[in-house]
Amino acid sequence: MSSPHEFPVAGSETLYAGRVMALRRDEVVMPGGRAAAREVVEHPGAVAVVPLDGDGSVVMIHQYRHPLRRRLWELPAGLLDEPGEDPVATAHRELREEAGLEAADWSLLVDVAGSPGLSDETVRVYLARGLTAMARPDGPDDEEAALEFDRVPLADAVGRVLAGEIVNGPTSVGLLAAHAVLTGAARQRPLHAPWPDRPTRFAARGRP
Repeated sequence: MSSPHEFPVAGSETLYAGRVMALRRDEVVMPGGRAAAREVVEHPGAVAVVPLDGDGSVVMIHQYRHPLRRRLWELPAGLLDEPGEDPVATAHRELREEAGLEAADWSLLVDVAGSPGLSDETVRVYLARGLTAMARPDGPDDEEAALEFDRVPLADAVGRVLAGEIVNGPTSVGLLAAHAVLTGAARQRPLHAPWPDRPTRFAARGRP
């Protein structure tokens, strides 16, 4: 039996490099030997957090997302944009900065590749329990200053996903994964389980 084709890259060109993403064009060798152009959005990667309180409710954020030109209900989340920072530490930081919460109990839920045909972005989603309120850091940007918050029973949040009311990808998958874990339908991986698809290309470019 022959080995599967590896799709080698014959050439690559940067089309754009910005603060939070880059765009490159790769020439990829197809099984028949022909090279085909593939445009790839490089992303730093991100984390998201399902903050579950003692009553079984999820702390959610209502946040403006300009590409869709509306506010979306989402989990606290943020980019892996601090060099050398562990993803769990990033999740702690984003939970503090966005929701004003600390959590005593952390576990891994799921990894999400939202648009693998276009981008190398993946998001690691954590479950955080044992919540404690704290002051959010001073000086949020304009979008973060306009955040709204709600506590939604987990089952209701899952219902909102299936009703099309929650559409953010990592949020939807994270809520469904949390529900599966908490109802005993699925088992979790270790907190620091390997993340083979974590993006590295954008970070390797260095800060613009």
